[in-house]
Amino acid sequence: MAVYIDPPTWPGHGRMWSHLVSDRSFDELHRFAARIGAPRRAFERDHYDVPAERYDDAVRAGAVEVGSKELVRRLTQAGLRRPKGR
Repeated sequence: MAVYIDPPTWPGHGRMWSHLVSDRSFDELHRFAARIGAPRRAFERDHYDVPAERYDDAVRAGAVEVGSKELVRRLTQAGLRRPKGR
């Protein structure tokens, strides 16, 4: 089981963002996010938004780098995907 992060290619609030997900559980994801200092308010439905300047911190802490499509695939396969509007 792992925590995954996609490249910081998502714009918002004058910054670029990555998504951080777990393929195991939200508990694993919350623990990992706390370890890298991500605030709980950065959690949105099924992922954490991570600013580009914190990307390397997440990778050093053990997040596996994957593309955005792969990240969604793993999240969906784990049964943890929570799309908007559901």
